[in-house]
Amino acid sequence: MAGLDELFDRAKAARDRAYAPYSRFPVGAALRSASGAVFSGCNVENAAYPLGVCAETSAISAMVAAGETRIVEILVLGPGPGRIAPCGACRQRIAEFAPGEALIHLADKTGAAETVSLSELLPRAFGPASLTRD
Repeated sequence: MAGLDELFDRAKAARDRAYAPYSRFPVGAALRSASGAVFSGCNVENAAYPLGVCAETSAISAMVAAGETRIVEILVLGPGPGRIAPCGACRQRIAEFAPGEALIHLADKTGAAETVSLSELLPRAFGPASLTRD
């Protein structure tokens, strides 16, 4: 699928630029917004560990900075031969901008190895709709 190949290539390019001198665990992510635009990001670590930024967060920030707010799908790529999933905090960040049916592609070095929906990855998520008042 050409669209998935583009997400993989963009996530890989971002991963290759990650700043991960402490963990030595570079991660790249690429997402497709509702308009079809692709935004990518990488993890950026900091000597004060809690100040680092995950790849998914970086990609979401790029999307928002461009004026978009809806994620259709996102691909996450780590450094090893196995696939990785977004951390809990990033799952919550994705849920802020994606519907439950949004696709989360967990990639390994050859491409997307598994695809799940956001609802599968984060069941019963707390999101913007949770804040509605009766």
